[in-house]
Amino acid sequence: MKTYEALIAMSLISGSANATDFSFAGNFKHRNEVQELNFTVVSAAKEVVLRTWSFAGGTNAEGAVIEHGGFDPMVTLFDASGVRIGFSDDGGTLSARDPVSGHTWDPLLASLLSPGSYTATVTQYSSFPRGILTDGFQGTGPVGFNGRDSHWALDVLNVEGASLGVSYISPMPSPVSSVPEPESYVLLLAGLGLVNYAARRRRDANANANAGS
Repeated sequence: MKTYEALIAMSLISGSANATDFSFAGNFKHRNEVQELNFTVVSAAKEVVLRTWSFAGGTNAEGAVIEHGGFDPMVTLFDASGVRIGFSDDGGTLSARDPVSGHTWDPLLASLLSPGSYTATVTQYSSFPRGILTDGFQGTGPVGFNGRDSHWALDVLNVEGASLGVSYISPMPSPVSSVPEPESYVLLLAGLGLVNYAARRRRDANANANAGS
């Protein structure tokens, strides 16, 4: 653990001459929301760190103070082809400690990355990735945000460029079975009435013909 902590500390202090840190924040509108963030590594392979401030709060890379009380987040890292190459649920002793619960449930993911394009995602626990990025996510069990609020905050450290990506719900809600509109019922009943009326007319006509023969 000490070696791992030292490695992260060195990566945050040194980095490359052109690399910088980026901070993002937002709010989820749905418990199964997925927020993508895109970033690039341009120069030689380097240690890139992804860390959230959603659960415990703290001061992000831009110096902004993030309030504690956000939902329990998870971070997944994908390469340019959408293959999952990293995941973090909790950062343990490397993450900030929530002042109320005492939990260290903010993810921290450090990865040695070659030059290329990458996508990171933020989801609520327990919306785990199903596989590659296009496979989507499982969705979370907690209703709403499990008694906490919907805000999230993520730092992308030691990269040449980063931007906020798309946001979507995964898995998509199950479609609701279509229910006929009231007008449809009226038309249906009217149609059945015409059929019954025609059947009665036919029976009456046959009865009259038989009586006259």
